[in-house]
Amino acid sequence: MEQIPRILIIIGVILIAAGLLWPFIQKIGLFRLPGDIAIQRENMSFYFPITTSIILSLVLTLILWLLSRGR
Repeated sequence: MEQIPRILIIIGVILIAAGLLWPFIQKIGLFRLPGDIAIQRENMSFYFPITTSIILSLVLTLILWLLSRGR
């Protein structure tokens, strides 16, 4: 139970950092990778970031694995 506030603070810091870095993330095209599905019609647009989701999942898995090995 004592780790829950710590985890929430870490998640909050990550979200703040992501918000501050958002303009930079858009410039490098992280969410417009090949393999991401983007469909635009007259009255509808649909975007599903498959490749981006896989890359973010792999990076987060690696980070969490490295952090768990350090304990």
